[in-house]
Amino acid sequence: MAISSLTFQKISVAFVACGLAWAGLQTYIIHGFGFAWYTAITDSLISAILLAAACWLINNNLRYYQPGKGSYINILIWCVALAASCTAGCRYILPFLNADTVYANFMAQSLVIRFFTDFLAIGWMAMISMIWYSQLDQKENEKRKLEAEQLARDAELYNLRQQLQPHFLFNSLNSINALIGFKPDEARKMIHQLSDFLRGTLKKDDQLQVTLNEELQHLNLYLEIEKVRFGHRLKTEISCDAKCGESIMPAMLLQPLVENAIKFGLYDTTEDVVVSIRAELEGSYLELIIQNPYDPKTSRPRQGTGFGLSGVQRRLYLLFARNDLMETHTNDNIFTTIIKIPQS
Repeated sequence: MAISSLTFQKISVAFVACGLAWAGLQTYIIHGFGFAWYTAITDSLISAILLAAACWLINNNLRYYQPGKGSYINILIWCVALAASCTAGCRYILPFLNADTVYANFMAQSLVIRFFTDFLAIGWMAMISMIWYSQLDQKENEKRKLEAEQLARDAELYNLRQQLQPHFLFNSLNSINALIGFKPDEARKMIHQLSDFLRGTLKKDDQLQVTLNEELQHLNLYLEIEKVRFGHRLKTEISCDAKCGESIMPAMLLQPLVENAIKFGLYDTTEDVVVSIRAELEGSYLELIIQNPYDPKTSRPRQGTGFGLSGVQRRLYLLFARNDLMETHTNDNIFTTIIKIPQS
């Protein structure tokens, strides 16, 4: 069990202070029985040293061994044995330092009191040590649990991102392949746009916070690629207030939502489609609204189970621990996705 050097120093200082206070109190009590200060100080110092050694032993053992619910009797036995050792030490060491008959009688009569006093002190040390080290264990376990949960969140966010990129990449490469034969200039342009988009994507962390302006700049790279694929059929309208531009949001959050809008808006129709992106500040939230038309006979937006929507909802939960930050609804053949990003 790891204890920082600063914590160890604080424990040592507290331990020494308690030992000195204990020795001072015992010196005062023994002197009160009529013995000289030298005798009282010698008795209290020897007793305090023996007791400190016993407390250190019980504390050090509990640092590496935490008894189970059925093993507390072992702690009691340790306390009794250590208290008896302290009492025996006083019984056989102190008479060598002071051969006075009156003091010898006092020593013999005080052995029972010394034993129970030492037992209580060692018992308190054992109880405090068990509580202290169990709390340290709990904090270490919570720290490891949080680190494991963080690693799991990072891995899941990375997995969501890896699922998204191949889908978009395959579509783009198919479009480039179709353009090479009769529109080589547009194919080369699309390759450069795809390269810029992927380069920006690889540089972004899934948990990185960016401004809305930065997110829209990256989104425009994606939209340029899609406009090459779909030509005049795809039109976009982006509305963003000036005060929204510096709002903070997770990087690469809009692209899967816009891709979902394009999928439902364009794949099942040959008509022109307008995808609308609007940003507003509502209290302490940045509200992003994505709208696209759909044909209720061929599209199924009611399910809301496309990877773009489910992936974004899962990512918002992993980042903010909330399930109420995304909603979808349909009205007059318009499918609307609303995202709310908390602003710190």
